[in-house]
Amino acid sequence: MLASLLVLVSPTGVPQVLDAPIVLKVDTAKVLCNISPYIYGSNENDWAKSGKYLTFGRQGGNRMTAYNWENNASNAGGDWHNQNDDFLGGGNTPGEVPRKAVADALDNQKTFLVTVPLLGYVAADKFADGDVNKTPNYLEKRFRKSLPKKGAKFQYPPDLTDDSVYQDEFVWWLEKAFPVRSETSHIWYSLDNEPDIWSGTHSRIHPQKGTYAEIVQKSVSMAKAIKAVAPKTLIFGPASYGWAGYTHFQDAPDANGRDFLETYLSEMQEASKDAGKRLVDVLDLHWYPEARGDNKRIVEPDSTPGIAKARMQATRSLWDPTYVEDSWITQSLGNKPINLIPLIMSKIAKSSPGTKLAFTEYQYGGQNHISGAIAQADTLGIFGREGVYAAALWPYAGEAAFVHAGFDAFRNYDGNGAQFGDVALGATSSDPAHVSIYASKFSHKNGKVVLVIVNQYGGARSCQLSMASPGKQTRQYSVTQESPKIHIQHFADLKDTGFALNLPAMSVNVLEIEE
Repeated sequence: MLASLLVLVSPTGVPQVLDAPIVLKVDTAKVLCNISPYIYGSNENDWAKSGKYLTFGRQGGNRMTAYNWENNASNAGGDWHNQNDDFLGGGNTPGEVPRKAVADALDNQKTFLVTVPLLGYVAADKFADGDVNKTPNYLEKRFRKSLPKKGAKFQYPPDLTDDSVYQDEFVWWLEKAFPVRSETSHIWYSLDNEPDIWSGTHSRIHPQKGTYAEIVQKSVSMAKAIKAVAPKTLIFGPASYGWAGYTHFQDAPDANGRDFLETYLSEMQEASKDAGKRLVDVLDLHWYPEARGDNKRIVEPDSTPGIAKARMQATRSLWDPTYVEDSWITQSLGNKPINLIPLIMSKIAKSSPGTKLAFTEYQYGGQNHISGAIAQADTLGIFGREGVYAAALWPYAGEAAFVHAGFDAFRNYDGNGAQFGDVALGATSSDPAHVSIYASKFSHKNGKVVLVIVNQYGGARSCQLSMASPGKQTRQYSVTQESPKIHIQHFADLKDTGFALNLPAMSVNVLEIEE
């Protein structure tokens, strides 16, 4: 019988338990799901450095909504004075902005998600002269119509004199530019970026609130045009910005009490039946938690005790039907849990079975604090266990060594490319709120199990780990609050199916068990 608990509070504000070992159990015979390789992604695409062992990249953000592939002009929208300019680079070579990004990804054996503008207008020039509304009739003079389908012969370079930009011609050219790809390298396409808030981010082009009918119609038209020239690709949509987008498309005037995601999925499903092909393969969402600690959102770089504690706990809102975070979202639900991934999966099962789920932007803050590493590691473990198909971290401003350490726990824990497995196994913790465990094995080889175990407590924790046939040798690698660099914590020979394990205070731990 476990001893009683003595709970103190550490200087970090995180509970510190001084007694009673945590009981961890791994069932190597219980396969939960195959872990998608594409959950280890980023929007930063620094393949030579922090992205070396990642798998998936994306080129997105507000700039891509009005990006003109013919001349590489873009409009900053509300991010910078609604200005047309050459911020994205690429010079005057058509398509150079996405071409370079795709080439870098494929050269490094990665899969890449390209954003295709959906709004209807793209920037015509790169004048960098401030707000385009200073120009009379700016929509006609400073922008070009962006159309899904050309309806005529494709060409490269594209015709710059016809006052229109064709997105199927863009996809045709990009597919043609990269005809050879490896088994781990794909080009996929996203239907724009955060259309639910176009009226805020791109008010010069779309001043009115978006509607359900509009986004469905635009998605259907563009998806058909893309699939006509790239029939084997995957299409991601609608790249919703967050909770209010998921539920009512940011107060869409035609919401009429309907849940947006359920409506979008069901209407895309019907359109797919009519088209004879699936039009949206992956439901694409963005997730920036609204959870708060010390009266601030956890996505801030601050890591005061309250923020750090809330940040580490916030990942529970992805899966835990008992956890209620401190946020306006839970308040709007009557102080009920978010339970995000199971909730979204249920909507998919109801309205569009077979659609995959992606989070192509997310971030938990704490880039220079151990709480950032813990939140990142927990997020990746949850994505794998819950069957998420693809995910891409939104880059932080400045260094983010602790967050990258959270990735390393799954992709490079020994400094030489050692990785978490690709099959999720059953695993439980007697204290899942503060000590979480993720278990894996490899589909292509036997005899090796890799665990990621996260300790949120402000003190070291002893654990009793049990599993059938754990092997004969174990290595423990840890990231602690002292440094984001993973280091060997423990190496031992095993003699039975259960053994004691020590977790350093506030740490991410990888346990490699092999025969």
